[in-house]
Amino acid sequence: MTNIKHCLFSILKTYKTCPSENPGLFLPHQLHQCRGITKVRLKWVKNRSLDHIIDTETDLKAACLLKDAIKRSPTDFLTAKSVADWQKLLGLTVPVLRFLRRYPTLFHEFPHTRYASLPCFKLTDTALLLDSQEQSIHQNFENDTVERLCRVLMMMNTRALPLQSLYPLKWDLGLPDTFEKILVPKYPDHFRFVKASNGVSCLRLVQWREELAVSALERSNERKKSGDEYRQFKRGQTAMAFPMSFPRGYGAQNKVKAWMEEFQKLPYISPYEDSRKIDPKSDLMEKRVVGVLHEMLDLTIHKKTKRNYLRSLREELNLPHKFTRIFTRYPGIFYLSLKCKTTTVALREGYRRGKLVEPHPLARLRQKFYHVMRTGLLYRGKGVNLIPRQDLLLDNVESETGEEGSETEEIETDDECSVEKISDDEGSDEE
Repeated sequence: MTNIKHCLFSILKTYKTCPSENPGLFLPHQLHQCRGITKVRLKWVKNRSLDHIIDTETDLKAACLLKDAIKRSPTDFLTAKSVADWQKLLGLTVPVLRFLRRYPTLFHEFPHTRYASLPCFKLTDTALLLDSQEQSIHQNFENDTVERLCRVLMMMNTRALPLQSLYPLKWDLGLPDTFEKILVPKYPDHFRFVKASNGVSCLRLVQWREELAVSALERSNERKKSGDEYRQFKRGQTAMAFPMSFPRGYGAQNKVKAWMEEFQKLPYISPYEDSRKIDPKSDLMEKRVVGVLHEMLDLTIHKKTKRNYLRSLREELNLPHKFTRIFTRYPGIFYLSLKCKTTTVALREGYRRGKLVEPHPLARLRQKFYHVMRTGLLYRGKGVNLIPRQDLLLDNVESETGEEGSETEEIETDDECSVEKISDDEGSDEE
């Protein structure tokens, strides 16, 4: 009886503070705000396979960013002095000069014409060929890129995003290097540059596109369910479950099972819906936060990004202050990695046996790029003509960024919700 009274009180309180436009009408999610999900303490579990992917792709991303920087240079080369301070910016654990010399198949070293002791680096023919293939993919899949960028902006409260928050996500979202110059101006009916009240330059969505306001989870369930089931969901009559892949050991824990079952039964709130009327401290808001983070990671090419990049979007996505604890609270959906002196979050369902489940064409090309890097690392003393040109023209190159299987460590569970080893405070990661 006490629980029933508490539920009724919570509903009346929600209605009083956030009444709908139609008096007496409650939204489906307002009726579930009083739900109490069992709190379970979960220890962080290391996944060696995903850690290996994140480790190798950190070098891959750095090499791609250096390739783009050389292309942007008016001299078509970079000096060792000009890149000396880029180590943290590129997310490297070694000096940039050492990194460039590690991959002679991509970066050709030569002395400066005026200062013989100053090393310079330009792109090799192999790197230029890979870059031309990348530009072809950007052109052929431009509509996909535009839709992805639209979805990101549609998730924001103001339908706009500061460029300083968008630039770090450029590689993860598969945007062209100079997207603000070559992509955005081509679509004036989609995007517009504006100035925020604080003077910051932002990219704004010009018009809401209803056909894009469907999350990846909704599209997946629509394919799996019958028409009647999906129509029931759209009317708010059924819940929608997140795919989960638990680390070894979690599946046998009854407390975890009960907790996840309660969580999955909560109504699914689309990340494209207005969430301002949901109680920030409710279980429903927690599921909405999971849905937003799930969609953001699904929009990335490699189904992962740095935790700090998501923090910079917190206010625009209407996320709670300490939302990053969600990543370790739901280990069946997300994985946090501490590799490379930073914290990276990955979407578990995006990977199977160390590889992307549905690799984007750009991800396939980046596998080629890593193949070239790996060859240069193994045979640094034997020149740069180690990879036949015809190999680079192939559509499929076996991925070397993943490991077979998914090795994990032991875990423990308890009655309280907390996380060990990974901090969920809002401090800055080193990038």
